[in-house]
Amino acid sequence: MQTLLFCALVLGAASCRAQDPAIYNDDPMQERALNVPESEYQLRQPTGLAEVASRIEPPNWWVDMENTKLEILIYEKEIADYGSVIIDYQGITVEYVKRQANPNYLFVGLNIAPGTQPGSLKLHLAARDRAKKTISYNLLPHPRKTWKGREQLGQQDLIYLIMPDRFANGDPSNDVVEGTKDQLLNRNKFFFRHGGDLQGIIDRLGYLEELGITALWLNPVLENDQPYASYHGYATTDHYRIDRRFGTNEKYRELCAKAHDKGIKVIMDVIFNHVGDEHYLMRDLPDNDWIHQWPEYTKTTYRAPTLLDPNASEYDRRLMTDGWFDKHMPDLNQQQPQLANYLIQNSIWWTLFSDQDAYRIDTYAYADGAFAAEWNRRLQQEIPHLGIYGETWVHGAAIQAWFTGGRGIHQDFDTHLPGVTDFQLYYAINEALGQTPGWTNGVNRIYYTLAKDYLYADPTKNVVFLDNHDIARIFTTLGEDKTKVKSALSMLLTMRGIPMLYYGTEVGLTGAGGAFGEGGRVDFPGGFPGDETNLFDDEKRTGTSEELHDFIQRMAVFRKNSKALTEGSFTQFVPRDGLYIYFRRAGDETIMVLFNGNDKTVTLEDLQPYQEMLAGYRTGEDISRGIKEVMIQGLELEGKETRVIKL
Repeated sequence: MQTLLFCALVLGAASCRAQDPAIYNDDPMQERALNVPESEYQLRQPTGLAEVASRIEPPNWWVDMENTKLEILIYEKEIADYGSVIIDYQGITVEYVKRQANPNYLFVGLNIAPGTQPGSLKLHLAARDRAKKTISYNLLPHPRKTWKGREQLGQQDLIYLIMPDRFANGDPSNDVVEGTKDQLLNRNKFFFRHGGDLQGIIDRLGYLEELGITALWLNPVLENDQPYASYHGYATTDHYRIDRRFGTNEKYRELCAKAHDKGIKVIMDVIFNHVGDEHYLMRDLPDNDWIHQWPEYTKTTYRAPTLLDPNASEYDRRLMTDGWFDKHMPDLNQQQPQLANYLIQNSIWWTLFSDQDAYRIDTYAYADGAFAAEWNRRLQQEIPHLGIYGETWVHGAAIQAWFTGGRGIHQDFDTHLPGVTDFQLYYAINEALGQTPGWTNGVNRIYYTLAKDYLYADPTKNVVFLDNHDIARIFTTLGEDKTKVKSALSMLLTMRGIPMLYYGTEVGLTGAGGAFGEGGRVDFPGGFPGDETNLFDDEKRTGTSEELHDFIQRMAVFRKNSKALTEGSFTQFVPRDGLYIYFRRAGDETIMVLFNGNDKTVTLEDLQPYQEMLAGYRTGEDISRGIKEVMIQGLELEGKETRVIKL
């Protein structure tokens, strides 16, 4: 009844026909409508559909690119009959025409020489027994002249991760979109769409700027036109279209521009490992080698060590890389040259089209390593200021660092991957806050983890976090203990690397299970019509939400203006009796961070071990507690407390 009322008040009666309560049960974890069957695994053949909607991809390109090659995909009924392509445009030559097993595809390779002028060119296609065909294609001026002074995503930034469907609904008119396969809207269901969109994020840019945020990472915003459970964005069905429930391509470009006006970068989340099975490339498979197919449904083992284990069997390696994530997410074969070109060109296209700043690469370990390295190389070649980090949800620093081609553990090729999501530091911080100190465990886990930074070419490019959309929220993980939460946040904002904050952490949102349990991907209170509480509003935050928001804002704003924290060196000391101390330094600014890994209060009495960094300082400003001056010797820390002192 609540969903029906919301639909009637906000969306209008015409859009409510898909909200029939007969499609729901009483389970908040209901995955799909009662009348929608679960996707079934099937073997796909490139036979060619009888009816297709024509496409040209990329839809346009730019002149004066660093790489002069362009491969155009033409998708049209029996387009492969056209074996000849002629272009009469100065500076452009046709290098090849390639067919696939599916007659509905044709790939045309072009070379666009330096100095070629922007404009509209004509591709003249000829076939023996068919009428000639002409396709128009636009070349745009290169935008690099606007890049002067662009800053790459780095340690100076504070990333804010947003799941667009769950953050804010700025345009209720796109909550239900005619023609999409899933037209259900139900905020009481974890796996159903809730209505958040790009306009909602645009409307909250001022809130994020005041919070101290300098970069936005959005969970995928490309079209996910699947029958169910695609609110998260990780089942792409159109690589060149923003999901209409979120907005339009132009709305995404508007978000990037308005974020830049406030000094905020935008990070696009991309997936190379898999796509949604409703993608036209899957519904009309170009060739047998575009996806990994098995006689029957075979799931990945999620065992990343098989990729680098010198003793691993080929069987285990193949299960890891070629197994599927889900029955409705076909596993892509990035070794297929046309598919590889398609994915690389798509990412370049979005960057030049939208002027976005960085990429987070989902499921990085599962895509072909050589392809991923080439994607990294090509993107950085074309857009030198582009930031890149890959998701490496693995166990062990050596395994995690392997994907970056770090020192002493190089792959057979340069991965060109600047940074990773630092799960090892996430595990370490959680262990330090949840366990008593031991020789290698508890607080010592942090020390041992950071001692392995030699494995990375540049550990400052790793993204450090306390929670995200796939795991439990930090406030829940730490038992809603505000001392522990502030302690974790203090370390997050002062350690080496690029810190990332999950949306709602600043107001104490709770939830366990991430993608696999109830609550982790909750709606931000105040972001949706009819919300009783608006935690975006300073006047409406009280109690815990006010306390945590003010704490994070104070720490984030301080960090933003601190050279020591945004570009300084990192020096750590071996924990002594459960007390872990590290320093950040740049020029004449030094920050001292103290974490009490014990459950009981401790007092810092002996300063002798830290003199090389204290350099005679006896007092400092306590940023974490908001105290102007404190004595370092005799400093008291509660159990599991972290204090940040500016010397």
